[in-house]
Amino acid sequence: MSEPLLGCFCVPFLIFFITQKSKKKKMSSPSKRREMDLMKLMMSDYKVEMINDGMQEFYVEFNGPKESPYHGGVWKVRVELPDAYPYKSPSIGFVNKIYHPNVDEMSGSVCLDVINQTWSPMFDLVNVFEVFLPQLLLYPNPSDPLNGEAAALMMRDRTTYEQRVKEYCEKYAKLEDVGAAAAEEKSSDEELSEDEYAASDDDEIAGKPDP
Repeated sequence: MSEPLLGCFCVPFLIFFITQKSKKKKMSSPSKRREMDLMKLMMSDYKVEMINDGMQEFYVEFNGPKESPYHGGVWKVRVELPDAYPYKSPSIGFVNKIYHPNVDEMSGSVCLDVINQTWSPMFDLVNVFEVFLPQLLLYPNPSDPLNGEAAALMMRDRTTYEQRVKEYCEKYAKLEDVGAAAAEEKSSDEELSEDEYAASDDDEIAGKPDP
């Protein structure tokens, strides 16, 4: 008679154990996925440079795709992974300048709508640089621009647009420009941190009562 009782106890306990283990695995999956994808990217042919001690911000060296006016250009791309990655798309920005309808010329940010339209949790970081960014440069979407001038020129005069792209590549997207752009961004980040620190000190001093 003891065997059925043991079986009745074991089955619910086993189901509970499996459920809890599955929940734990599910909760830890985004951070594990970030680590796995980053390691995979580092083991690929792409040059990766970490921005800080965390694994959520880094630079990747990216070459313009062949059969496009961006061919021959080299960009340092800044990637920021959200906490919800891969269920939420990464933020992508070009550090050195690029002329493209869906990239803000001043900040280098890639249009989030363009990313989110194609993003899927099935993608990984290698896909971003082997599929997404090459497709973005090969097939710009002038109907959803961040650079209105580039979008208008592309629709009005494709030949002149492509010539402008090549001029930007020649002026801003050579290998030496990649290092210079990164150094400039790092310097501006440090200046911003110092300004924030000074501002917090001023607030603290201003908050102290006179003796």
